[in-house]
Amino acid sequence: MAFDAFFLKAVLQEIREEAIGSRVEKIHQPSRDTVIFHLRCKEGRQKLLISANPSSGRMHFTYETPENPEQPPMFCMLLRKHFSGARLAEILQPPMERLAELRFDCIDEMGDPVQKKLIVELMGRTCNLYIVGPEGRILDCLRRIGLDESTKRAALPGLMYQYPEPVGKQDPEKTESYVNLLECAGADLLADRLMDTFGGLSPLVCREAALFAAGSTDARVSECEISAVAEKLALFFCEHFRSPKPYYAVKENGEPIQYAFCPVKQYGQYEQLETFGQLMDLFYYKKETSAVFKQKSQAIRKTVTNLCQRLTRKLAIQEKELTATFDRERLRQLGDIVTANIHKIRKGQTILEAEDFYDEEMKVIQIPISPLLSPQQNAAKFYKDYTRMKNAEKELTNQMELAERELHYLQSVLEELNRAETEQDLEEIRLELQAGGYVRPDPAKKRMRHKKSEPMVFTSTDGYHIYVGRNNRQNEELTFKLARKDDLWLHAQKVHGSHVIIDCHGTTPPDDTITQAAQLAAYYAENKGGQNLPVDVTPVKQVKKIPGGKPGMVIYHTYRTVIVNPYKEIVVDALNAEKKEEDNA
Repeated sequence: MAFDAFFLKAVLQEIREEAIGSRVEKIHQPSRDTVIFHLRCKEGRQKLLISANPSSGRMHFTYETPENPEQPPMFCMLLRKHFSGARLAEILQPPMERLAELRFDCIDEMGDPVQKKLIVELMGRTCNLYIVGPEGRILDCLRRIGLDESTKRAALPGLMYQYPEPVGKQDPEKTESYVNLLECAGADLLADRLMDTFGGLSPLVCREAALFAAGSTDARVSECEISAVAEKLALFFCEHFRSPKPYYAVKENGEPIQYAFCPVKQYGQYEQLETFGQLMDLFYYKKETSAVFKQKSQAIRKTVTNLCQRLTRKLAIQEKELTATFDRERLRQLGDIVTANIHKIRKGQTILEAEDFYDEEMKVIQIPISPLLSPQQNAAKFYKDYTRMKNAEKELTNQMELAERELHYLQSVLEELNRAETEQDLEEIRLELQAGGYVRPDPAKKRMRHKKSEPMVFTSTDGYHIYVGRNNRQNEELTFKLARKDDLWLHAQKVHGSHVIIDCHGTTPPDDTITQAAQLAAYYAENKGGQNLPVDVTPVKQVKKIPGGKPGMVIYHTYRTVIVNPYKEIVVDALNAEKKEEDNA
């Protein structure tokens, strides 16, 4: 990626045009390294995202709405303390530095006007955010660096803020002639020569400059015509420094791979967007959201996976024990044979040889007996083992049924985790497991009130509302509390998935509505990537909760089945509409 100093300069210019003079309305910190300033600008509201993530440090307007934690982090509270209600007065950037200095006009504790700074450093591993007071003293920072950790620049409250050491290279914007650059000694590769000479440029942009000026990213200075290449280099930098645009390269399948403030031609196909904020959202939002969510769901997923593996092992052992009980009839026969031959047993005998009158050929068999037991006790032992095996079959069958039901439930929870999209979805799954005794309550969250999420709502082409449960607890509430008896209930056949309800309002929905609801049920099911999936349809009154069953576990006998494909379009359209409503609110 090419988030270099000149890319940052272009982004800051975009921010200045909209945000200078804007007022800070809200501040959120959706993740450890990311803060979002909600600004009220002249032309409307904007969200300024600042990420100090070492692998994806950046700053830009965002058009997405990341989910915020239930309790704001301490650094977020400090930002609110110093900048809530402040006006953004100025944005500065030192030459060739990935550093932005945001100056805010604030009001201090005494009600006097004062100017404070938020300094954003986006320099790889040292990415950091500093809250700096009027005197230039650090009030606090996102990452504190002690004196023993960094001999050059410590980052601690109370210390004076120190700017990074100036870049010891030429400024490409102030270079008047590129002929001297090409004639002086240095790396033979033109891209490397530019990288070694100029500050603030990424390797990607240097390769693009070489491609434009010399026709190849691997062009060599020794093979170039100096004057022609120097003229084209001047043209390249002059044009893109004066009028930077958000470009990105794409693969053949349309997947974005690189971005810059100039056309990215070295990968073949490239495209341009309207704003740098859109470009940054395209590259980072889904990727980071997915990574953060995956990390947060990992603990629950590991717990449920371990429980599933434990139940699977338990079922395997019980299956083996149950198979052993199928031979119990032979124990009763041996008891009969020993009883018929009690008179043959002598004291201390360990083997009884007797005719097997259950065998057509009446073969003589050897029956092991205990010398410590009397003949009658040896016969009774076979009958007792027979009875024990008979009772074990009943108990094992019952225990295996319960274990299979529990395993089915836990597998449905894993499927819930696959469908979960927000932290609220994750929290509801955790509460569901907590209610079932699978995870311990979190003391830190015990005192907090958790807002219950609502089922997903879609509208069919015929105007019928279709409700889709997000998790097992919501499935149960949707089916047995919210739905009417004459509404239609749908569920993907024989797989884990969401309960889907068509709100019929006492009417019979058209086939198109039933098909669309069935496609939603197939989409929000375990095998949503398949084709021609069977979905069961039945009135809600035919669906019964399993007595003593886990949340969302139901039975039904009267139903019809439709074959559909997952209907992704209606899902995407509805979710986009829902997101726009949230943004407008």
